[in-house]
Amino acid sequence: MEENTKIVLPAIAVRGIVPLPNNEFKIEVGRPNSILALDAAEKMYGGNIVLLIQKDVNVTNVNVEDIEPIGVLAKVTLKLKLPNNNYRVKFKVTNRLQITEYTSTDPYFVCAYEKIYSVIANDEVEAALIKNIASEIAAGGQNLFQAPDEIARLLQNGTNADVLSDVIAYQLKLSSNLSKYRYLEEASVSKRLEMILEDIEREKQIVEIENKINKDVKKSIDDSQKEYYLREKMRAIQNELGDKARQEEDVEKLRKAIEEAHLPQGIYEKAINELQKYASTSNQMAESGVIRSYLEWIINLPWYKASEDNLDLADVAAKLDKNHYGLEKVKDRIIEYLAVKMMTGHNPSTILCFAGPPGVGKTSLARSISEALGRKFVKQSLGGVRDESEIRGHRRTYIGALPGRILKGMKDAGTVNPVFLLDEIDKMTADYRGDPAAAMLEVLDPEQNKFFSDNYLEEPYDLSQVMFITTANDLGSIPEPLRDRMEIIELSSYTEIEKFNIGFKHLLPREIEAHGLKPEQIKIEEDAMYDIIRGYTREAGVRELDRMIATICRKTVKRILMDKEQGVVVTKDNISDFLGKIRFFNNQNREENQVGVVTGLAYTSFGGDTLDIEVTTYPGKGGFILTGKLGDVMKESATAAFSYVKAHQKELKIEEGFLEKNDVHIHVPEGAVPKDGPSAGVTLTTALVSALSKRPVDCHIGMTGEITLRGSVLAIGGLREKSIAASRSGLKKIFIPKDNERDIEDIPEEVRNILEIKPVSHISEILNAVFE
Repeated sequence: MEENTKIVLPAIAVRGIVPLPNNEFKIEVGRPNSILALDAAEKMYGGNIVLLIQKDVNVTNVNVEDIEPIGVLAKVTLKLKLPNNNYRVKFKVTNRLQITEYTSTDPYFVCAYEKIYSVIANDEVEAALIKNIASEIAAGGQNLFQAPDEIARLLQNGTNADVLSDVIAYQLKLSSNLSKYRYLEEASVSKRLEMILEDIEREKQIVEIENKINKDVKKSIDDSQKEYYLREKMRAIQNELGDKARQEEDVEKLRKAIEEAHLPQGIYEKAINELQKYASTSNQMAESGVIRSYLEWIINLPWYKASEDNLDLADVAAKLDKNHYGLEKVKDRIIEYLAVKMMTGHNPSTILCFAGPPGVGKTSLARSISEALGRKFVKQSLGGVRDESEIRGHRRTYIGALPGRILKGMKDAGTVNPVFLLDEIDKMTADYRGDPAAAMLEVLDPEQNKFFSDNYLEEPYDLSQVMFITTANDLGSIPEPLRDRMEIIELSSYTEIEKFNIGFKHLLPREIEAHGLKPEQIKIEEDAMYDIIRGYTREAGVRELDRMIATICRKTVKRILMDKEQGVVVTKDNISDFLGKIRFFNNQNREENQVGVVTGLAYTSFGGDTLDIEVTTYPGKGGFILTGKLGDVMKESATAAFSYVKAHQKELKIEEGFLEKNDVHIHVPEGAVPKDGPSAGVTLTTALVSALSKRPVDCHIGMTGEITLRGSVLAIGGLREKSIAASRSGLKKIFIPKDNERDIEDIPEEVRNILEIKPVSHISEILNAVFE
């Protein structure tokens, strides 16, 4: 051993591995002090670093006492940062070191060292040892090394004994890597080679012992497998002998259940035949389970059991009123259904279809009907159904076959006369597996459903006592034959007044209970409720209104618990504290009369609204421009209105030649919102006459109606919603088509009391009244 000048270098402790000179190795560095030492070595010492050997791999916070006295000098050749902020580092080890002193341990190890040089005693002895090592490797020791090809290359190239001893020792597979530390502390090359020979011989013996053990274990396992197979076969024979008795007991139970089910004669005979087949079939056969499942379905289906209807018409009406506000036509139809049943003694052959936009209460109304009638309620959602077998079931020839949704619903109901809701019937689609809508024709036809045939049951099933109710959003998506079998009851969007009453009578009490509040702890003033409806919701139904009320209740709970408030009063002034800024704005009436501006009435899926139609003229060549994202029908309506005005220029007091010298521009504000329909015809005509004759129109007048080239005013839809919107925006008088006079009774009474409604049959009646 020779002494070198003492050098101070950063050091890191490695665990689970013993690096040896003349080798390269990779480790993951993650301990903070090790990362700091690594950075210092790269920045100040050219990548040179001391690697210390940790005695115990389980120690995380290493002290000087936990480190072996011999280490190695290494150089960082590669460093990669990993996603977990650790580093993958490759070192090249050059020398053995004797650690002489730790000059610092915080924030990382810094130590002084002396190099340990290898001692070469006798070249001939070392050559003989190397030859023996090569022979051992050739005699089956290749599997003892991590990289046997590299060792073979070094032996062939005549690498010196010093390098060879370190490389072979490092590559040698030992039961514990830490046992290689003795190679590190041994300076003599010949002794290291002798140690390698000893370790190779020891490891070969261990491998031989392991192979012998594995062979014995395999033989033992083979014997055990043979014994296991024989025992399983014996158990199967024993089970077969015992299962016969159990199957006979099961057959008797099923026979008793069939007798107690009081099945129709044809079904009873079918069940007995299947039971006999089941009795003669082994439990080990797949068909046994199929037959048993079929018998259970027959037994569990209701065949005669019916719930008793509530025939008190007043009580039914009261229950419907309790659960739903408005919907008078629907309620009257249910009362009529019951009245016919009481009079005739059997179910009316009627299939009801509730059609309307989302959120208007179609599904909940069906549930309320079942509650009012005292019947079981079953719901099957048909949205996305595209396989006919979903309705009719699968044939029993298929593995896992089951009845369709109709029989499944009947089994769930347990009675032959439930209220059966077929939800979203307009969302069914067809593909190569069949058309479920065609299968529904039999279900919803009162003349056929008495003998409904399910592929799984293979026998007719009576659905004539079921009260089927379907729901749909878009009637146009329902095939005409299917639509013809249903009585359509349209549920239009709720008016503001209806939403107001629903909010106070149904939604608010429900949300107060759901949030654990007491009625006296929260109060919403009437003006605030209207502001919620107008400013924070825009929908046909009341789902968003329900969410807004739930938001207010949540914030109320928070104030009571955190701010220790006794209760909350929601007013028109503080509503934004609960729901934020207003999200929607309704059109308000203008405060002054203007030339070329007339208020029209519009109907949307969210209810009614008003819109101003503006007309202006400017010097030109008789051009005609339409803007405002108008649909084709509305453009045609504007063209018809313009043609009528041009044809009657003199009687409308329009200056002669004015249209030939000027261009006309019609614009409907809110240009990003699509608009369509013919009902703005009279409004367009009046606005054109106003602009061309330079006469203003009363800002408190609104109008709606389709116009023809002869000036006739034709009927429109959505009169109720349009009238409510007119009242809300401050109009005092509206013109409607004469043909819509029959719809005035649908307008809420409070709107009729404040709004003058004037039916007209010709545009001249409107023009004479407006420009009198």
